[in-house]
Amino acid sequence: MLFSHIADTHLGLVQYGSNEREQDVYDVFNQAIDISIKDHVDFVIFAGDIFHVPNPNGAAIIQMANALKRLKQNNIDSFFILGDHDISRIRGTPIPFIYHNLEFSKYIGNGKPIEYKGVMLAGLDKIRKTEMSQYEETFSNLDKIVEKFSGHKILVLHQGITEFNKFAGELQSTDLPKNFTYYAMGHLHDKDIKQFNHLKGPIAYPGSIELTNSEGIKDVKKGFFEVDISGSEAMPKWIELDTRPQFSVNVDYKELTKIIDEIIEKISNFTKKPIIEVKIQGKDIDTDYVQAQIAKLNALTLECKWKITTKQISDSSVFLDRPSVIEDEMFRLSTDALGSEQDANFVIKELLPVLSTDGTDQALQIILENYEKFKKEENQ
Repeated sequence: MLFSHIADTHLGLVQYGSNEREQDVYDVFNQAIDISIKDHVDFVIFAGDIFHVPNPNGAAIIQMANALKRLKQNNIDSFFILGDHDISRIRGTPIPFIYHNLEFSKYIGNGKPIEYKGVMLAGLDKIRKTEMSQYEETFSNLDKIVEKFSGHKILVLHQGITEFNKFAGELQSTDLPKNFTYYAMGHLHDKDIKQFNHLKGPIAYPGSIELTNSEGIKDVKKGFFEVDISGSEAMPKWIELDTRPQFSVNVDYKELTKIIDEIIEKISNFTKKPIIEVKIQGKDIDTDYVQAQIAKLNALTLECKWKITTKQISDSSVFLDRPSVIEDEMFRLSTDALGSEQDANFVIKELLPVLSTDGTDQALQIILENYEKFKKEENQ
């Protein structure tokens, strides 16, 4: 038996105000679906952050619907949980529930295990760190339920595990139920997999399917896992997706012209225009000259950013150890500033993604909906 483990699809993400970047996300998402169909997987797991915002645009909703339809047409069932980007405190019903209600896909984020083709599946929606203690009993009960089940047991979570990322960690591997044979994770955007002696199966993060706003510009592979559970152990296989090239270059100011020419030669044969970041170090930097050199790349790239930096900053441990999930750090700082986790969630998870794509009308509508709900609650 074979299944696909896909996470952090962030459908509807628009970077740099670019329609091409929005389409990039849809393209790699459909690649993952096409490969899953071609490889005749038995089912697909979506481990949260299906959409980039809780109120996605119509194109994103249709992309997901069409993908689930194609899976169904090929007799492939799918299961999903909700990530923090899928959950809105304004809307009573998250958008992905549409697919559950129409029986396109099955929601498993309520912590109730189900049996499917001899496999036990259980999932939990995104749990905030402040809420973690109340789920200790849930984890304990799950462990007791699945302990005596003889087949494979898969737990689907959208959480940061401290052993994978100390900045985005919300719980430790020792907090997890012990008796699952595969832990299908979402939330962390880098691919990673670890096996711990105290757990029966591996903890696996496929990472995001495309680079998102919080990850910066870098040369990194993206993809998902196909997991073989025909034997007694879960065997994940990494499937790489064809993403738009992205890379960052450190340049000494004196070598700028030479490096720009080398970049032009490098990208001349690319089938997709790349996204490039140029970090310039040096003294007495003439910004007009820099702009003139960078302008050579504009027609050859989808996006080309540059900034002046210093060697001390780029070599510092603070720079190297920055949180890989920047949104979590922004959320923490916003909570401290506003004095409310609920208000911080509203600002960071709902308003900021919309405003970053110049969606002022949509942001205004969100604010008005929130205000109307607040007034209604005040009058009750």
